[in-house]
Amino acid sequence: MGFVSEFKEFISKGNVLDLAVGVIIGASFGKIVASLTDDIIMPILSLFTRGIDFKEKFFALDGNRYETLKAAQDAKAATLNYGNFINAIIYFLVIAFVIFWVVKLANRFKKPAPVAVVSEPTPSKEQMLLMEIRDALRSRA
Repeated sequence: MGFVSEFKEFISKGNVLDLAVGVIIGASFGKIVASLTDDIIMPILSLFTRGIDFKEKFFALDGNRYETLKAAQDAKAATLNYGNFINAIIYFLVIAFVIFWVVKLANRFKKPAPVAVVSEPTPSKEQMLLMEIRDALRSRA
């Protein structure tokens, strides 16, 4: 029974629940960013690249030439899909940019932490007595 109770205590801690909520929100956020990239940014980017579809950029390693990536995959040809890599880089940059702005916005709404003012401690009665004795001995010398 010790293992079950220990596991129950572990699960009920706030950190595990926070992590679970973060993973769920992160997955949803990933879908939003993927839609932003696929449906908004990539079409705009295709205007600047004259309609180039990065998903169809590949190099067939068997030496043959294929019209589409699907045709190469249907022929079971080994391909270097550098277009997918370019898309992954674009996705990463978009995600990083969006997260940067989300964190920047969240920090704007955060309350600043109160600054603790450290004052010098007042001497105790014993310390005051010792300082008086010290001053008296100095004045005799």
